[in-house]
Amino acid sequence: MLYDLHELQRAFLAPLAAFTSTGSQLFSNPYSPLAYTPMSRQFAAAYELANRLGKDYEKPSWNLHSTTIGGRDVQVFEDTALAQPFCRLVHFRRDTQRHDPVVLVVAPLSGHHATLLRDTVRTLLPDHDVYVTDWVDARMVPAEDGTFGLDDYVHYIQTFLRHLGPDTHVMSVCQPTVPVLAAISLLASADDACQPRSMVMMGGPIDARKSPTQVNRLATTKPYSWFEDTLIHRVPTRYPGAGRLVYPGFLQHAGFVAMNPDRHLKSHYDFYLDLLRGDESDADAHRRFYDEYNAVLDMPARFYLDTIRIIFQEFSLPRGLWTVDDILVEPAAIRKTALLTIEGELDDISGQGQTHAAHALCANLSPSMREIYTAKHCGHYGIFAGSRWRQQICPKISAFIRAHA
Repeated sequence: MLYDLHELQRAFLAPLAAFTSTGSQLFSNPYSPLAYTPMSRQFAAAYELANRLGKDYEKPSWNLHSTTIGGRDVQVFEDTALAQPFCRLVHFRRDTQRHDPVVLVVAPLSGHHATLLRDTVRTLLPDHDVYVTDWVDARMVPAEDGTFGLDDYVHYIQTFLRHLGPDTHVMSVCQPTVPVLAAISLLASADDACQPRSMVMMGGPIDARKSPTQVNRLATTKPYSWFEDTLIHRVPTRYPGAGRLVYPGFLQHAGFVAMNPDRHLKSHYDFYLDLLRGDESDADAHRRFYDEYNAVLDMPARFYLDTIRIIFQEFSLPRGLWTVDDILVEPAAIRKTALLTIEGELDDISGQGQTHAAHALCANLSPSMREIYTAKHCGHYGIFAGSRWRQQICPKISAFIRAHA
């Protein structure tokens, strides 16, 4: 019922969004006579702000069409290397003969689209052959394609690793650090030939008992039944996944905003002031960020509930209790895959020590195959996007990957 009410609200706001979009253009377009009237800039700014608060945000495109290699512009093509019902393995194929290390970037399935890692991919492209897990909005997956749980996520990672071959390097960002570590552990236990050369774990809840954040506390203060009864809803009939149980994107977005409401309110007010001043550079930065931030997807219900129970309530991986297909997940079996863990000093999503905990679990890795890095003055998003990511963290990852290629 809640999902249906949300769709009704969207339908109600659609004409308002169209009206405010038109109003903003009428008072800002240089070919419009209204743009030269008194108060035109104030009207244009108010209309645009109202439009951005009320409109629907679709999945952004990657827009990665070129990169620079050796001082030369090289075209980049977005190919689908492998398609599964809930995920596309996207290959950013470069028009070059270079044979750089193959890197599988595992994006989080946690509300936002994989395009949130655009800056991550852009920075990796000059020196790596990059593949990304591009997760599909669950409301777009027909019900006949079945359910998708945390164990299925592990299977998908194993499928992608086998597709890419044994010389692959894996980089997991945030939530997928746990299933990625599980997938590699199971490959190691079976002595599978497609164990990756290295794994980079970034800002993830491998042991959510350490330095619990607001996210962790929510999972531990609410019973499992609360998440199941309160946050899970059926997809309405207008979508291909009609009837599928999901954790809707609009609820996730409300949760994201509720974590820092003052920050978002100030950001929108600053955007309004930037429009009044004619500061298009800062206004464009705001648009780019919120075009991505406000575009959310529905998560499969089973996957979300498995994540709450296994990762945040039972802590099954660090306690050595997690089984996938009745096989125990044993990170200590990993001996051939080098490990680099990265945390942000100011991360308010995955607390200090949660990611570095992977080293204690991978007990049989030699010291030469492990490295720990904590990025100073860096928050959660800063470890995979922004200036610190580009100037400090990515070079460290590249050096680590090449050292273990």
